[in-house]
Formats: sequence, structure tokens, C-alpha cells
Amino acid sequence: MDDQDRFRFIHDLYEFNDQDWVNSNSYYFNKNPTLSLDLRGREIGKKKRKLLVDIHAFCIMPNHYHLLLSPRVQDGVSRFMRKMNMGYAKYFNQKYQRKGALFESRYKSVHVKDEPHFIHILYYIHLNPLDLIAPEWRDRTIKNYEKTFEFLENYRWSSFHDYIGKKNFSSVTSRGFFTKYHGGLGAYKKETSQWLADMNSNVIDYATLE
Repeated sequence: MDDQDRFRFIHDLYEFNDQDWVNSNSYYFNKNPTLSLDLRGREIGKKKRKLLVDIHAFCIMPNHYHLLLSPRVQDGVSRFMRKMNMGYAKYFNQKYQRKGALFESRYKSVHVKDEPHFIHILYYIHLNPLDLIAPEWRDRTIKNYEKTFEFLENYRWSSFHDYIGKKNFSSVTSRGFFTKYHGGLGAYKKETSQWLADMNSNVIDYATLE
């Protein structure tokens, strides 16, 4: 509903990624827009977390979200998603004095198991915000790729900033694997810009990515 809710969602991505029980009220965010939006309060790392998953990428949209996860432990994804959705729903229901389920149905998961899917999944997650200004991207067309890339660079609610070297919520994600695969922060930024410029020529099975 507002930026506070989005901050809280990202806070929970960090907080609930722990095999141990956690107090979801123990961390908060620095909301000063001139500073990094990373976690503060108790020092990160003071209590070493036992991660359930690696969160490689995320994107928050007005009515849904996308996560790219790999499990650290058996059933890590399902355990994390249960903690995440229940914890965030509790916060949201208390804030807005509502009851019942927050999300429409159980989360939908897609196993990334083939090379084309793997190559495009990070782009797909980070390009989701274009639905807000350039929905034609899903038809593999972009009317003004410079404008769309500028929009992505200023959209705070995804891991894109941290993948292109603009510190945002860097403690939430595990970016080493994909950063190395794409050749570094500068290379990923350049590739994403070029990917938008060449949108008409890319062949992507969006139904599979969804």
C-alpha cells in the first residue's frame, strides 16, 4: 500500500531467512532517501544466521512479488516461504486491522532447469517493473529503451540496484554466482541496457518464465 509496507517486506526477506525462530520486530530500515536503504539497528552479522535459502534476486510489484531462490537446506524454499508469507501477513493485518489470508493462493514456484530459462530469469525478474510504464515489453517491444532503463535504475524495490553497483538492499541477496556469470556489475548493467535495446530480436518464452 505504501513505502513503509515495501520496506517491511524487504526487511522480512532478510529476517525470516533463518532456520531459527526470529523476532520480526528486531530490525528496521534507514529510510533517509539520501542514504543506503540497507538494514541497520543491531549490527548485521552480530547474530550469525543459518540461512534457509540463497535469495539471488527479488522484485516487489504493487500486488505481487518475484523471488529467485536456491535452497540451503532440505525443504529450505518451502520453509522460508511459509515464514515469509505468514510473517508479512501478520504485520499487514495488524497495520490495516484486517483478518484472514493476505495472498490469493499458495505461492507458485517454477524450477529453473534448462539453459534458456537460466539465462533470462534474472533479466525477467528485474524487468517486471516495466509493467508500470512500458507493458509492451512483454510483447518483446520497447518504444524508448533509454527511458525504460532510467526507470529501472530509479525503481528501488528490486535487487537490480545491487546488481549494477548501486548499494540498496545488499545484505538481503546472495549475488556472487550471477554477478560472476554475467561478468561483473558493470557488465550486467551494460547487458541489461543492451537487452532492452535489442528487445525486438530476443526470443523469450515468457509463459515459461511466469
